Amino acid sequence: MQHGNDPHLPRLRQALALQKQGHLADAEAQLHAVLQAAPNHAMALHLLGVLCASTGRYAQAVQALQRSLHSQPGDATAHHNLANALRASGDLHGAQAACDEALRLHPAYVSAYCTRAAMAQQRGLPADALDDLNRALAIDPGHGQAQALKQGLLQAARAGGLQLVDRTDPRQLWPHADHPLYRLAIEMLAQRQFAPAAQMLERLLSTDLQMAQRYPRAVGALVQAKQHLCDWTGLPRWLAMVEAGLAAGVEHIQPFVLLACCDQPALQLRCAQIFDPPSGARPRNHTPRAGGRIKVAYLSADFHEHATAHLMAGLFEQHDRKDFEWVALSFGPDDHSPMRQRLQRAFDAFVDVSGWSDAQVVDWMCAQEIDIAVDLKGHTHGARTGILKHKPAPIVVNYLGYPGTLGMAGVDYILGDPVVTPRSHQSHYSEHIAQLPDSYQVNDRLRHIGTDTPARTDEGLPAQGFVFASFNAHYKITSDVFQVWMRLLLRVPGSVLWLLCEDEQARQNLRRAAADQGVDANRLVFATRAPLSQHLARHRLADLFLDTLPCNAHTTASDALWAGLPVLTCCGQAFAGRVAASLLTAVGLPELITHSLSDYEHLAGQLATHPEQLQALQRRLRDNRDAAPLFDTTRSARHIEQAYRHMVERWRQGLPPQPFTVTPLTAS
Repeated sequence: MQHGNDPHLPRLRQALALQKQGHLADAEAQLHAVLQAAPNHAMALHLLGVLCASTGRYAQAVQALQRSLHSQPGDATAHHNLANALRASGDLHGAQAACDEALRLHPAYVSAYCTRAAMAQQRGLPADALDDLNRALAIDPGHGQAQALKQGLLQAARAGGLQLVDRTDPRQLWPHADHPLYRLAIEMLAQRQFAPAAQMLERLLSTDLQMAQRYPRAVGALVQAKQHLCDWTGLPRWLAMVEAGLAAGVEHIQPFVLLACCDQPALQLRCAQIFDPPSGARPRNHTPRAGGRIKVAYLSADFHEHATAHLMAGLFEQHDRKDFEWVALSFGPDDHSPMRQRLQRAFDAFVDVSGWSDAQVVDWMCAQEIDIAVDLKGHTHGARTGILKHKPAPIVVNYLGYPGTLGMAGVDYILGDPVVTPRSHQSHYSEHIAQLPDSYQVNDRLRHIGTDTPARTDEGLPAQGFVFASFNAHYKITSDVFQVWMRLLLRVPGSVLWLLCEDEQARQNLRRAAADQGVDANRLVFATRAPLSQHLARHRLADLFLDTLPCNAHTTASDALWAGLPVLTCCGQAFAGRVAASLLTAVGLPELITHSLSDYEHLAGQLATHPEQLQALQRRLRDNRDAAPLFDTTRSARHIEQAYRHMVERWRQGLPPQPFTVTPLTAS
């Protein structure tokens, strides 16, 4: 394309700015002015093609992009945009050829692999689609669109009774890679094959002291694998390297992985900033609308049977329709579940954007004049943070899905509460803290608890004895917390620890760790996954829920409290380690919040050996549950809407975002 000495660059920049502001007709006029002076100007033709495609004029888009490529045939981006335009016009054969050419020119073009995979699935070639998505994820394991497409592809295959097996060895996909062992380990990790991944990564990092510098993410990947295996041998060494690297600006670890092994909010902010640095995306400019309903779009990959949906379904249904318009933008799989159907009914508009590029999502949001974009994913699996970098709405909010800061410019607010996001922690957030009353976590009062309680023996529990339970994801279990649990089992005769862990290697490691502490490994009882109503019902078999640190129980804690099971927590420093304290405060049981592992251990032992104290807490939980703010969905909805109103009011007045506190309602 023409560069710095191009006399048409000022007009092209103006066209780009107008397009990003949504002034498409003016932008197109500027491009035609350039083409009147220079009919074969490659950049102008390319931009015109993209603009025409965004407005549904695919034939004109194809013509402009083909002319652009005639002038500059080596432009991989133009070939990819041509592929998208041809696909939209129904020419899959031409789209395939254009996509192939884009990848020939740019073999690491992740978005082009995603496009080609989507076309392969459309043509009934799921195995070919999976190969391309594996190629994309081998280049960028955290690419949100590729993750979502692969998840949807595998889900569709399972729903159709098709056994879809990864046919492609990552070592063959990237023979030019510096170290194929690293590529293979990352692919094993993506497939949740943690044991071989850990072995490969330890082998890689042990061969040469320089490997950690050459492949910095290998260190974080090893930490992740070991956490999922509950294998704590050597872990302090790797964690020390991660923390030192973060202080020096080294991209060792993904932010979500760090939450389960680090309780330092300053390091979590640093990690998020390093992991997701500023990109070349140009934020859109937005012009305030005069009045009208506030348009709010929730963005997520979890609008199906998922913990986020279990918490938020009631909120979506309770939202005010008079002053607001509610939109769901779903980039995750459709599991055709009752929950998916319930969510689709809960919104004014439910749009599946799983096959759209980030730019297409942003274009749609700008055309719809969305006022507030609420991201429910953050740095979790399947996230699409690339959408947020374009500033798709004048106000962007981080909420619920990720318990921490995104570390991104352009994300204006995070919804918190006085416990998870105290005012003194503002410096640890790139967002401005919008403080909700009660707890930040919304809950669905329609979560059904099964009426039939299983027998203890049905769940592998002894007929008698105290049952400590911790249904957290097992990767949250740390060596320090596990040692506390083992001392409790030794202190309370006949007691057992009931865990939710289906990974056999992790189970073996936990049994071995118990034996090392002098505890009979048979006193660890492992639950299997069950439908939510059955899972809630079996909470009645437990006596006390033991929380984890530095990453607390979140949905798991509210499940336990909703089912009537007291939760004992140790409050940490960072958001993820303060969630259970927030829930207990909002349900009226602050006595179950401790602030050190020694106090946590002492109180757990006290409650397990003094049944009258525990029974009093159980009665208070039962009495509080229906009236407590934690489970008042309507009250939570009004508070969140009050926060949204305040954000929009400031923006319409031309004022920048700032921290604020929502005034609590006097009654629900």
